[in-house]
Formats: sequence, structure tokens, C-alpha cells
Amino acid sequence: MIDHSEQHKDPFLVALGERLSALRTRHGMSRKILARRADVSERHLQNIELGSGNASIQFLRQLSQVLNCRLIELIGDETISSPEWLQIREVLRGRTDAELAQARAVLIDTFEKPSSESARRQRVAFIGLRGAGKSTLGQMLADNWMVPFIELERQIEAVAGCSIPEIHALYGSAAYRRYECRALEESIRRFPRAVIATPGAIVSDPATFNVLLSHCYTVWLKAAPEEYMERGLSKSDCRQRADNHEAMEDLNKLIESRASFYSQADEIFDTSDITQEAAFMGLVDQLRGTVLSQNAAF
Repeated sequence: MIDHSEQHKDPFLVALGERLSALRTRHGMSRKILARRADVSERHLQNIELGSGNASIQFLRQLSQVLNCRLIELIGDETISSPEWLQIREVLRGRTDAELAQARAVLIDTFEKPSSESARRQRVAFIGLRGAGKSTLGQMLADNWMVPFIELERQIEAVAGCSIPEIHALYGSAAYRRYECRALEESIRRFPRAVIATPGAIVSDPATFNVLLSHCYTVWLKAAPEEYMERGLSKSDCRQRADNHEAMEDLNKLIESRASFYSQADEIFDTSDITQEAAFMGLVDQLRGTVLSQNAAF
């Protein structure tokens, strides 16, 4: 049967809803959380994401502030105020991911003064979703290599002077991203050699993620969705959600939305179906001779 309501949806509103849903998923936010933080109606937000609602500029502005993105990203257009930007855009339009990565590296090298390659390889940073083993394996590797272990979330709390939930509640998501970037930059400045465990959503802020890629040798720790679910939740949560189809569907969407960012890591290591000890030994073996090569206790 043909759904006539779908036929009459405005393509622009449908595209807007898809972009909004993708941004929300990338940040790991449920619709309820985004609505609460942006102080908007959850029902209206749902209609916008489904392409059946019409959003005001103020509504989109409130969402963009929480999602830490420019309004233009939600609308899907690009700035036309700078002829230089337009020319750069045309040069990059239609390029492959490999070509865009090459262009990004050149721009970073030109404007952001990245660490030298040898210095970058003295800091190993783990990226990936909660439950992949970033903290546990990071601590084990740091102990093995006799270098500091940095839990970036703890550094963020130290910079802000309060817990991460309090940062979001008191100051909002945009402030959290600023603290996150500052904590990363301070960690890089203070620790020339270290193992760093990063928050799963660090890829949501391009500027901070660029800093990470430029100054650290990154490793994407990944696992099967079922293992993320079990490791990342308490036992009571697991009993409530392990068989929850909606929760697993949300998790798969989150993985899909961040995979292209996580895949920019220098290394990928899968912790699925192996013990903690086997994962540790596998990581040591995979990274042997690649990073922390000077005075490392391999």
C-alpha cells in the first residue's frame, strides 16, 4: 500500500530531518536528551526528524548549540560570503576520502603546526565507543611501557572543576567541548610520552579530533555491538536492555555514524571474543616497534 503522507513530504524537510538525526546520533544523544538540553518539545523534534514538521530558525539554533555545530550544517547549505572558500570548496568537491585526507593533512601541516611524526608516535591515544577497553587496556599498556596513563574525562573534570554531568547541566554541551579541547591540549603539552583514553564522542568535534590526530598515534579499539552493550552497562542495566531491540538498534546507529571518523585512526584493534589478557598481548604485539620506540619496556 502506498503511504500518501510520505509522498507529500517536502524533500528539503526530509533532508533536514535526516541531517539532524545523524548529528544527534553521532553525539550519542537520545531524542529525549537532546530535547531536554535544547529546551524544545520532544514531540516537535520527532516530527522534524521524520520530515513532517517545520522548524523555526530559533528552534534550529537551540539544537545547533547543543550539537555544537553551525546552523548551516543543519540546513545543509554552505557559506557564500567568501570567494576563497567557494574556490576551495570546488577544488574539494567530489574528491575521494583518500584525497580529502591528503588535503586535510596539508592544511593541518600549514596552519596547525602538528607534532613531528616521531613526537606524535610517543603518545598513543585510544578512540572508540565505551566498553571497547580503552581504560583497562590503556592502563595496562601504560604500566607495561612505563609512561603516564591519561584518562581524558578526568582531565576534563579537572579543567572544569566539576563532574562531566555537572558540566552538561550547568554550562551545556558547547562548554563541554571547549573543556574537552583544552584538556586534550594541556595533556599533549604536559606529557610528551603517554597513553591516553579518550571519550567516545571526541570525534563529534572536528577541531578537537584534528588536534588528537595531529599530536597522537591513534588506535581505534572496536568490538561487536553485543559486547559494547554488556561491557558498557552495569549488570542490572544489561538484564533490562540486553534483549531490548530498540536499544541495540540505537547502538548500531551510533556505531555506524561514528565509524567513518574512528576509521581515521592509525591502527584498528578488535577486542571482540578475546580475553582481556589476550587483547593486551595482541595490542603489545601489534604496536611493537611502531610507537613509543625509545626506551619503551617491551
